[in-house]
Amino acid sequence: MTEFTYAIKDPNGIHARPAGMLVKECAKYSCSITIDGNGKTADAKKIFAVMGLGVRSGDTITLTFDGSDEAEAKAHISEFIGKNL
Repeated sequence: MTEFTYAIKDPNGIHARPAGMLVKECAKYSCSITIDGNGKTADAKKIFAVMGLGVRSGDTITLTFDGSDEAEAKAHISEFIGKNL
């Protein structure tokens, strides 16, 4: 299991478009990916769960990766988040 923490820079937080993009990227991996934000935890492969976190600009999220391809997933998703959120 490995984790990645990030402070959201997008002025609108995690709204529909970036949430959909994030879910699509997470779905490429077989490992379990969860996202923690605002005291809630969600499956990062489910759009309504991610949007339900209510993450805003400046909030910190933690993604947890657990499974056979967790290292590859963490590397790709952390890069994706840095460019898009």
